Amino acid sequence: MIEILSPAEVAKARISGALVADILQAMKERSTVGTNLLDIDRWTKEMILAAGAESCYVDYAPSFGRGPFGHYICTGVNDAVLHGLPHDYALADGDLLTLDLAVSKDGIAADSAISFVVGDAARPEGTAMIEATELALAAGIAAAVPGARIGDLSHAIGSVLTEAGYPVNVEFGGHGIGSTMHQDPHVPNLGRPGRGYELRPGLLLALEPWVMADTAKLVTDPDGWTLRSATGSLTAHSEHTIAITETGAEILTVPSRSQAG
Repeated sequence: MIEILSPAEVAKARISGALVADILQAMKERSTVGTNLLDIDRWTKEMILAAGAESCYVDYAPSFGRGPFGHYICTGVNDAVLHGLPHDYALADGDLLTLDLAVSKDGIAADSAISFVVGDAARPEGTAMIEATELALAAGIAAAVPGARIGDLSHAIGSVLTEAGYPVNVEFGGHGIGSTMHQDPHVPNLGRPGRGYELRPGLLLALEPWVMADTAKLVTDPDGWTLRSATGSLTAHSEHTIAITETGAEILTVPSRSQAG
């Protein structure tokens, strides 16, 4: 299903997006050396409920996971890049942490992910990976204009990632979003320009470049959810929800503090 949202629904998406971004920023600030992943999950739950919103994850049970997910945020450490199931683990200095969050408020969902290095330990290879995903995300957003096609976005994202030297997996990527978290169209992180669905105003997309340092192959943890690099290499993931407007793309997952400033 591909949804085209009304202006009123896009306005709701801005609120959902700001909430997601605010929670992610709060969790980043609280993710210090010694922080337990289960505490991050608990704090996320508290913020979602305090905002009168709903988790898109806790009851989520897709075919690719051992559902329901049962937690409120995805927490991936080092070689874990997608669907990281929170568990009893205390963050160490130099860990590369990915937080991925989707929340629905007033019937409209938003989805975002950030990666960062915990503590003060130098991790130049991790920083480079994070920067590559952020640059790829920016390129995809820049390509998201009315009349463009999904392949244009995929090509823009993939060009940045491959030029940075990273293999690209196309099993999991971006997606449509709206009244539900995961919708068509699928937005692979590699593709050919001029192909696929044509973008039009009111379409919401979650774009999410992610990479593994030296492989495009994923393996699934025994927990049935967490996807890791098959080689145990570092990983990184960046994601924004955007709305297609008459003139381009509006980033919805922006912290409310930034919007106010």
